[in-house]
Amino acid sequence: MKRRVLFVCVHNSARSQMAEAFLKEIAGDRFEAESAGLEPGVLNPLAVEVMKEAGIDISQKKTQGVFDLYKKGRRYHYVITVCDESSAGKCPIFPSAIETIHWSFEDPSKFEGSHEEKMAKTRKVREAIKQKIKEWIN
Repeated sequence: MKRRVLFVCVHNSARSQMAEAFLKEIAGDRFEAESAGLEPGVLNPLAVEVMKEAGIDISQKKTQGVFDLYKKGRRYHYVITVCDESSAGKCPIFPSAIETIHWSFEDPSKFEGSHEEKMAKTRKVREAIKQKIKEWIN
């Protein structure tokens, strides 16, 4: 039986989407992954672009709300919050999870600078998420 994992952040626009995509790509045979946010926003174009560079297309993904999943009665083995420390207080919890884990990653929507500077920072977040997924599943 596949373990069900929910990745959660504030807007479900970048970090949780990247984490969901990497878990599906790396260990989709062992895990069923979803992602959601407290205040679902719009998919972050920087996240879409850096994931495409990594060979994963998330451009058609929709953002979704954590409470909608809760109301549907979804159950998860693991709920992994991926908010940074400054917004950890806003990062929602999912009451029926068997285990809740917190990983802190910077929020690409807060990056400043030129497009290339923001892309470089978003790539660092992407690589940190990918590394964390690999460590966690091993």
